Amino acid sequence: MASTPPPWITTPLTEDFVRGALDLERTPHGLLPHRLPARARAQCSDAQLAMAESQPSGVRLVFRTRATAVELDTLPTKRVYVGAPPRPDGLYDLLVDGRPAGQAVAAGGNSVIIDMSTGTVEHRTGPVATLRFTGLSADAKTVEIWLPHNETTELVALRTDAPVEPAPPSGRRTWLHHGSSISHGSDAASPTTTWPALAAARGGVDLVNLGLGGSALLDPFTARAMRDTPADLISVKIGINLVNADVMRMRAFTPAVHGFLDTIRDGHPTAPLLVVSPLLCPLHEDTPGPTAYDFSRLAEGRLRFTATGDAAERAEGKLTLTAVRDELKRVVEQRAADDPNLHHLDGRDLYGEADYAELPLPDELHPDAATHRRIGERFAAHAFAAQGPFAGGRA
Repeated sequence: MASTPPPWITTPLTEDFVRGALDLERTPHGLLPHRLPARARAQCSDAQLAMAESQPSGVRLVFRTRATAVELDTLPTKRVYVGAPPRPDGLYDLLVDGRPAGQAVAAGGNSVIIDMSTGTVEHRTGPVATLRFTGLSADAKTVEIWLPHNETTELVALRTDAPVEPAPPSGRRTWLHHGSSISHGSDAASPTTTWPALAAARGGVDLVNLGLGGSALLDPFTARAMRDTPADLISVKIGINLVNADVMRMRAFTPAVHGFLDTIRDGHPTAPLLVVSPLLCPLHEDTPGPTAYDFSRLAEGRLRFTATGDAAERAEGKLTLTAVRDELKRVVEQRAADDPNLHHLDGRDLYGEADYAELPLPDELHPDAATHRRIGERFAAHAFAAQGPFAGGRA
């Protein structure tokens, strides 16, 4: 005989329940979390950025309850690449009092069909999905539902079998991080196992993740968003997307870095600010961008990237990862003379040559799940060490 469903209580979803987003858009279905504010989104029409900032990496629902069962209705938007291996459905991670307590996927939803060979994009609509967590303790507890880091997710409805209320402030410091698709969580196993989420858990801080796949391009609107976001600790990981997109040369790069840091400092004049240079990526260590899909591998059903730039163009100022690292180190050393809370970390200390030999990048650009864990552990060990740039207690 089928079990009787509990008497569900529906709780309106408001900003009090959402952590890690900078903006919430009211849609016909519910709430759409954004990781850039509306003002920033209005200043750029790039489809890649729009997709990346609407994917809720680091965004979670947080509430207090005695509920033993939780249902969440969502409308996900999934990406499908023609000719490439199918992408797994995004995972929702459940934490109870900070400990992993379950995972779920949202079947159905909308889809975006992308043909990389032609550049065409097709949008298909789908149904709202329901995910359920059951068997929870009836004790009072803090529940977190981390949204998929790689699927745009509209929040439609929250139902429980006991009342819920927004969780009070955690008392932890807030860490604001900006970076590329690696910081976004590309190829991580789940939303709580992207390297920033892992590092935040080890450091005992609350994460606001502005890792934006393909979009860490020193955009002024991103710097202003960081300026205006409350934070105790700040880091920026700069370089790989500038090479990927081939958007500037060294003449523009140096003042753009200064301008980005200046803007952050306008809002956070004394907060610890850590500048991280690129992880090792043999594809672009000494070869400029742009980066392109390797269509010969795609024909085999394998997603790989290739560098299309000419190494000879380095003399004309085209960026490589080696050049970016050298210049970032110089810029930080120059600025640190007047800014003792500015710090530098060579990205190869997080993932270097020995790591590449052991854990190569599957698509030549992005780390796998095991590598995300290694990067997160190393970042935490460096940043939150007793003498590290993020050392200190609660806010």
